[in-house]
Amino acid sequence: MHIKKNLSFTALRKILSAVFENLPEQRQTAKVRHSLHDVFMSGFAMMHFQDPALLQFQRNLEEGLRQNNLRTIFKVKSIPKDSQLRDIIDKVDSNRLEPAFDDFFAALQREKRLEHYRFLGDHYLVSLDGSGYFSSYDICCPGCLTKESKNGKIRYEHQIVQAAMMHPDMKQVIPLAPEAVKNTDGADKQDCEIKSGKRVLKKIRKSHPKLPIIIAGDGLYSKQPFIEEIKAGMMSYILVAKPDDHKIMMEWVNEQRQLKEVSRMESRDIKGRTHVYEWINEVPLNGNKETVMTNYFEYWLIDKGKVGYHNSWVTDIPISKKNISELVRGGRCRWKIENETFNTLKNQGYHIEHNFGHGKKNLSMNFFLLNMLAFFAHQILELTDNLYQECRKAFGSKRNLWDHLRVSIRLLIFPDWETLLLRILRPSGFI
Repeated sequence: MHIKKNLSFTALRKILSAVFENLPEQRQTAKVRHSLHDVFMSGFAMMHFQDPALLQFQRNLEEGLRQNNLRTIFKVKSIPKDSQLRDIIDKVDSNRLEPAFDDFFAALQREKRLEHYRFLGDHYLVSLDGSGYFSSYDICCPGCLTKESKNGKIRYEHQIVQAAMMHPDMKQVIPLAPEAVKNTDGADKQDCEIKSGKRVLKKIRKSHPKLPIIIAGDGLYSKQPFIEEIKAGMMSYILVAKPDDHKIMMEWVNEQRQLKEVSRMESRDIKGRTHVYEWINEVPLNGNKETVMTNYFEYWLIDKGKVGYHNSWVTDIPISKKNISELVRGGRCRWKIENETFNTLKNQGYHIEHNFGHGKKNLSMNFFLLNMLAFFAHQILELTDNLYQECRKAFGSKRNLWDHLRVSIRLLIFPDWETLLLRILRPSGFI
């Protein structure tokens, strides 16, 4: 089996080990039984196998056989109890885990695996979106957002703004470090998401100062202050622009339509569907004196006389016949952050909305980050590891594959990740 050495499971585990070993230790040395590395690697292993009960099963193996899969596969020397793990993880600043995202990304970059994500020449498409990962009327911490329901009851929430690199032709997405929507913003939900989104932009540019980036996002982001923040970061954008949110701009566009100044192009695909594109460059985003001048485009997909899809966007990229269809593909691609990222995390076994533990400081966010890092590692394996790809194909679905992996590590001990995959792929070879 061909496995890319620098992007193998072992290589990714070593990257994480370096980050975890660099976490600042604030506990008294005499009271340290489990290192921060072992605690956080145990948490990552739990997310990697999508198994909240993983630690107990491995402790049972350790007691009976003096060996366990956390030791062999993840190089964990001592397994903390669940309560210890939560208490220790809660006290570590979430920002300390973010370098792992950059290090995973750098590994992909070194191996030239990002070449498949080039878009519109040498650019890379990065989509932003907000999502919630915790909600409760009973459990809360100082970092929770609060919402009052109609009956006066308070609901506590945790939300993030997530960025991910994607491409219309690639199923896998490359998650970047998320940003928490913090209740310290002192604003309502939308304002908080926008502020968090601006922090994400700064974080992206700091981590990737020379990367040519196009930011994709929904209609929440196609407002002048956010566009100015994108441009200040030397990035481009393709943002959904709903007519009801941009009435002055649409009045201007419609006037230009009447004057025949709006370009139009139609094409028909092999399925008989009609693709209609309209665009115009240099339009005012709003009625302000200092308005941003932007470029507007609209798209309809018509199948058997009915509109199957319709949307409109703004971009700073000059639009022409040569790039309009690709711009539409880029604009439509932003759904991947919902479908391939959030929906996968919520519905494909990652239990991202499960309360692994809420804590008093950083536990909820740190568990989210460990879960996202596990998802990132899986995306890399899907891209680069032929053995993992063969297992995915053989078991038909992620859920079925991981069900088999979880059962296997509860019963047997494996010297490494690859042996585990080979065991479930070809069980007769181990008899």
